[in-house]
Amino acid sequence: MSEAPASPDPSSRVVKHSVVIAGHRTSVSLEDAFWRALKDIAALEGLSLAALIARVDAGRGEANLSSALRVYVLERALGRF
Repeated sequence: MSEAPASPDPSSRVVKHSVVIAGHRTSVSLEDAFWRALKDIAALEGLSLAALIARVDAGRGEANLSSALRVYVLERALGRF
């Protein structure tokens, strides 16, 4: 007999948010866990979520914004900045 599939982890659910960066509206899709982490980091830095995303956007080079945000959260979690 096969087992029933495990319930998906709610933190892995992809959530799309619209943000304004440098006067342009864009949509960013990230897993819920990353959105929560970004909101926590923004609060620690005394920034709005949009300001934190704009900071990451300004330094991302050619990287996709969603990927750059995930790497930013990972680097913060690892204490690299």
